[in-house]
Amino acid sequence: MDVIMVVHSPSPIDPDVLIDWFGTVGRDLPWRGPDCTAWGVLVSEIMLQQTPVARVLPIWLEWMTRWPTPSALAGATQGEVVRAWGKLGYPRRALRLHEAASAIAREHGDVVPAEVDILLALPGIGAYTARAVAAFAYGRRAPVVDTNVRRVVARAVHGAGDAGPPSTKRDMADVEALLPDEDARAARFSAALMELGALVCTARSPRCADCPLHADCAWQHAGRPAYAGPAKQVQRFAGTDRQVRGLLLDVLRGTEGPVPKGKLDIVWHEAGQRDRCLDSLLVDGLIEQTTEGLFALPGEH
Repeated sequence: MDVIMVVHSPSPIDPDVLIDWFGTVGRDLPWRGPDCTAWGVLVSEIMLQQTPVARVLPIWLEWMTRWPTPSALAGATQGEVVRAWGKLGYPRRALRLHEAASAIAREHGDVVPAEVDILLALPGIGAYTARAVAAFAYGRRAPVVDTNVRRVVARAVHGAGDAGPPSTKRDMADVEALLPDEDARAARFSAALMELGALVCTARSPRCADCPLHADCAWQHAGRPAYAGPAKQVQRFAGTDRQVRGLLLDVLRGTEGPVPKGKLDIVWHEAGQRDRCLDSLLVDGLIEQTTEGLFALPGEH
């Protein structure tokens, strides 16, 4: 009878090298601290979506002082939550976090679940956030894939200049294959991989000389080829509906109680775009209209 030997090839990214690097240069962020609760990690992950750490940090600290548990946030009105979200952008995230807090308080004894499947069942919690909480709050082995991770894997493993269009199945499989077997090391490795993409293996000006993976990076060995895919669209902000929605919300966040439409009309010159944005805020539940035709944050009239 023939005996088939199965040889496991080593990971193209040495976990020990990356974890050691992270221990030396990783940022000292409060949601990474040993005293941070799973709730604090969940709040940070929602806030950090498409938002830089520098903008998130002061708001996160305010939220954790004001609402240190899911039930504390669940007890706030939606208007209070939207107001406290401030300038973080994409304010629907605030409402989704409020909904998730209510579900955690009601269904899970005010404790953020540790299992990915249960986290995914919470309102507004997607694949990335569920795995990030499992890994970073509970030390579970779970592939955590964000833009930074996709870029590091594309370069270090595949020798490509950029990851190209996302594919959840492919991207998750790529990172899963890199994770150490032990839960705690896998979670630490995931945090290190993300930090490397944020600080060193950046999109526009990668600091390859400072990279702990430099010697074995497939992109380096390939001569650092440029990204060959379709050109990425640069997201502008000035003049977009996002800007107008933000200006309308700023009026309501800076005012106690309902305001007449005339006070909103002055924030933007183009009436059609302004009214479209106002309608979209109503549909999203970020503002409400009173029976008298005034406008307010939800629950503040």
